[in-house]
Amino acid sequence: MQPTPAETSLHAALDSAKRRQIVDGARQVFLAQGFDAASMGEIARAAGVSKGTLYVYFESKEELFAALVKSQCALTAERLFELDVDNHDLRDVLTRLGLSFVNAMIEPRHVATIRMVIGSADRKPEIGRLFVEAGPRAGVRRLSKWIEAKIAQGELDCRDPELAAWQFLTMCHTAVTMPVLVGGEAPPPQERIAYVVDSAVETFLRAFTPPAS
Repeated sequence: MQPTPAETSLHAALDSAKRRQIVDGARQVFLAQGFDAASMGEIARAAGVSKGTLYVYFESKEELFAALVKSQCALTAERLFELDVDNHDLRDVLTRLGLSFVNAMIEPRHVATIRMVIGSADRKPEIGRLFVEAGPRAGVRRLSKWIEAKIAQGELDCRDPELAAWQFLTMCHTAVTMPVLVGGEAPPPQERIAYVVDSAVETFLRAFTPPAS
């Protein structure tokens, strides 16, 4: 007997919830112990599932870590890069994006994830590639599309929207995130973040705002 659409939908929802439960447990273990020290048994215990159930959803620790990186990056990109092309206050849009982006970058769990990705990059380069594609490149693609829309509306003048997106995001976060990520410093106060973002927005608009006719 074939399952009804309602039963199929319920099964999919339960399956998705179980995957999230496992990924959440893996996040706890990876952040506490790092990728190399973490074991599938410890992850199963943290997730509240049997080891057998864990392997039903993920064949290896590498696959589970990749799922964790991808889900976190996708969530960040979707939350931050919803840019309104109908908002003609470019400074407002870019400032909101910049502030949200920088604060997401220095969030402790995100910093820990980046460190784990960097730490495993030599042995597991596919994890690094996944992080770049699901994180930075996904954000750049979304910002590039917004820039392209603003070019079409005559509000920006830019020959390479993708490069401009990289440049803007880099200006926003590097001065703030590098001391935190590499130097182990505490995140700076919001006033400092706002100052850095405001400078990035000003530089971007000066470079790409069309001259007044």
